Amino acid sequence: MKVDILIVGAGPAGLAAALAAAPSGARIALLDDNPTAGGQIWRDGPQAHLPALARAHRQRLAAQANIQLLASSRVVALAGPRALLVEDPERGRVIEYDKLILCSGARELLLPFPGWTLPGVTGAGGLQALIKGGLPVAGERIVVAGSGPLLLASAATAQEHGARVLHILEQAPWAAVAGFAARLPRWPHKLLQACGLFHPGYRAASHVLEALGDGRLEAVRLSVGGKLREVACERLACGFGLIPNLQLGQALGCRIEGDAIAVDAWQASSLPGVYAAGESTGFGGSEKALVEGAIAGHAAVGEHDAARRLWPRRRRWQGFAEALDRAFALGEAVRHLAKPDTLICRCEDVPLAALADQQGWSQAKLASRCGMGACQGRICGAATQALFGWQPPAPRPPFSPARIDTLLALDDRPHSQA
Repeated sequence: MKVDILIVGAGPAGLAAALAAAPSGARIALLDDNPTAGGQIWRDGPQAHLPALARAHRQRLAAQANIQLLASSRVVALAGPRALLVEDPERGRVIEYDKLILCSGARELLLPFPGWTLPGVTGAGGLQALIKGGLPVAGERIVVAGSGPLLLASAATAQEHGARVLHILEQAPWAAVAGFAARLPRWPHKLLQACGLFHPGYRAASHVLEALGDGRLEAVRLSVGGKLREVACERLACGFGLIPNLQLGQALGCRIEGDAIAVDAWQASSLPGVYAAGESTGFGGSEKALVEGAIAGHAAVGEHDAARRLWPRRRRWQGFAEALDRAFALGEAVRHLAKPDTLICRCEDVPLAALADQQGWSQAKLASRCGMGACQGRICGAATQALFGWQPPAPRPPFSPARIDTLLALDDRPHSQA
């Protein structure tokens, strides 16, 4: 398959990029590992309620004859210069492109604490996704903990579907939360959202200490404003913010700045013909993702004047992202909740004690198999970066489990990197 523009990720950034580039007549392929477009923030499902903006973008996408949506597809490996090996439920194939736009989004940061592997404990965003997918939570007692606005959104989703949200615990101090709230009038839509998501159980300067239960979550031990509490519940949703998905960008060799893909004013990465937009360049919400995606789409087809006109809007939402980063920076207390016997790598059952004397990610893998399980370090890699400051190396293909016949598609490709 050969296209002019390949866009990886069909969330808000990917949708905006495709729609911005479409009027040029370029042949565009938009791929995502979900069965429908929208990404995690506009995730569909039996119990999902898509916002009007998401529905409008889907309708516009469907009306573009030169955009091909490749749903339930994921990148398995690089397939030579300007080519990727992609697998869907039916087959694997190589897609060649002239321009590539990375809109790979972000994933939830999960920090280990005693009991975090008990059934009934999920990420905050994970619980939201499960509920949208049909998980029944009516009548269940739920505690939401961690950091950032996603806690409020997750709690609201659970409450809409009949759950009893007992506490929403934000680790940031009250002063930081109040300072962020005072700045929200600069973004009136966000202020309205925050007011609509208010919950009487919200507490700052608070965090989870331990999940308790025999075979399943039964209660949680909490620090609420410095006071210890133990609360019976059926579910704990715990997320400590989002981290950009850098896997493909790292594999391609894009320059990474901090924990995001570095881009210029046109959303162009350090590699010629490769752009990045949305949360892969830093978390800031759907509004930032939409405008960055549109800039990348225009720039990829040479429409620089159209892209430049969007710069003021991008700056506005980058300001919101910066305010988020400052207000909800993780404190030391939540970085050190794990005890020596707390599992850090759930796939390979590696406890904190087995990692304490290691000097880095590679040494830890050799000594303990940390990161060598089914998730290939996606969970524990981020956790060890937060705990120890380890920087995981660039991923090696295949980037996810793949069928043999898919990998065989690389046999006749020059410069194969699998």
